[in-house]
Amino acid sequence: MELIHLSLHELRDKLREGEVTSVELTRAFLDRIEATDHRINAYITLCKEQALLDAAEADRRRALGCDLPLLGVPIALKDIFITEDVKTTCASKILSNYVPPYEGTASRKLKEAGAVLLGKLNMDEFAMGSSNETSAFGAVRNPWNLDCVPGGSSGGSAACMAASQAAATLGTDTGGSIRQPAANCGVVGLKPTYGRVSRYGVIAFASSLDQVGPITRDVEDCALMLQAISGFDPLDSTSVDCPVPDYRAELKGGVRGLKIGLPREYFIEGLDPAVKAAVERAIEVYKGLGAEMIPVSLPHTQYAVATYYLIATAEASANLARYDGVRYGVRSEAGTGLTSMYEKSRAEGFGAEVKRRIMLGTYALSAGYYDAYYLKAQKVRTLIRRDFLEAYKQADLMLAPVAPTAAFRLGEKTDDPLQMYLSDIFTIPVNLAGTCALSLPCGFDEAGLPIGLQLMGRPFGEAQLLQAAWAFEQATDWHKQRPAL
Repeated sequence: MELIHLSLHELRDKLREGEVTSVELTRAFLDRIEATDHRINAYITLCKEQALLDAAEADRRRALGCDLPLLGVPIALKDIFITEDVKTTCASKILSNYVPPYEGTASRKLKEAGAVLLGKLNMDEFAMGSSNETSAFGAVRNPWNLDCVPGGSSGGSAACMAASQAAATLGTDTGGSIRQPAANCGVVGLKPTYGRVSRYGVIAFASSLDQVGPITRDVEDCALMLQAISGFDPLDSTSVDCPVPDYRAELKGGVRGLKIGLPREYFIEGLDPAVKAAVERAIEVYKGLGAEMIPVSLPHTQYAVATYYLIATAEASANLARYDGVRYGVRSEAGTGLTSMYEKSRAEGFGAEVKRRIMLGTYALSAGYYDAYYLKAQKVRTLIRRDFLEAYKQADLMLAPVAPTAAFRLGEKTDDPLQMYLSDIFTIPVNLAGTCALSLPCGFDEAGLPIGLQLMGRPFGEAQLLQAAWAFEQATDWHKQRPAL
């Protein structure tokens, strides 16, 4: 098998054993990007020269006896991560010229683990979208079918992995933005518990919901990446100071005797028959592995989408107020005064979806409406979190679809924002509850598009989540399938 199609842990072993150098591996991925990305559009910025220099340095360090966890492994980052001296756009015109003077925590930790940065990946503008069609740099295409979306907002990260353009990637998940594109592209994506991974240096969309996580080829790779980025960070006031398990060491515990909850609110009418069949087959796999399936209820699920789109837009309205054309980013030349410059810079710099969410959020926070909308949404959010904590008194994990359908066609939902928002109906509740969840491949629909299985875990239960996912992966071969690019 070609190097580019190997998993991160396989590539790491080859680097350690001297079967390949980091320079050779980095060149192989750069060649793959050059050969395929004109069709996929996964990369916004490619760090070709610097990546080769960093790879050569990794080889030099290895020759001196250094053995960092990810030494010499080429990775890529969603373009929402602040990277020192590397352009960071958040896929928006308003940041199209922004080169940060500092490094965020997640990217710094990967560098300290020895990873080589190939470049920055396309995404929905400011992470607002479910299809990666809102990017100022053009839509990303799904490697399984170039006429379909890869999902969003971390569509570039998922498409990059499906197309074998990096050994691993990072994304962010505010309402499903790691899990949904991972499902659409047939790869593994993990949304950690809120506070498990530092958000310092991640451009904010909705600060109480955003969370950093890996998108990888398989579950073991996911464990390795999560290990590298997890842990307390004093630079992030929401970071939680709790022990980080050895995720890879705990993968092989099996699922015998595990109680897996099936939330009735996630198995609804309107679920695509192919998705339903694939998830039901996955349930049978778990039963065969010795897990016990039990019915559970998350009764406030029906309010999750409305709750999310009040809280997320309100926080976005506040967070995006900083983009004013003064301190950094693009400034309009058409402004005739200070207020005019603010208005025109924001009007020219933000795309339609970002403007829509800023206006929704500003309305929800306005005088006379705050109590009726934002405050009420926060109260419902508490009820949704209680639902999850009650369910985990009965079950160790929960299992459900990631999305109601496989990937839809480009342009299919762009004129109907509500239908687009409903793509995340099964992923949003986990973000509101602040717990962890994972997507892994579990089948294909009639059109040959991947289907994702969602496993949801207790707060800081990532080790058990990865263990259950690894057991499923060993019993199936969905994760070994590759698109014929």
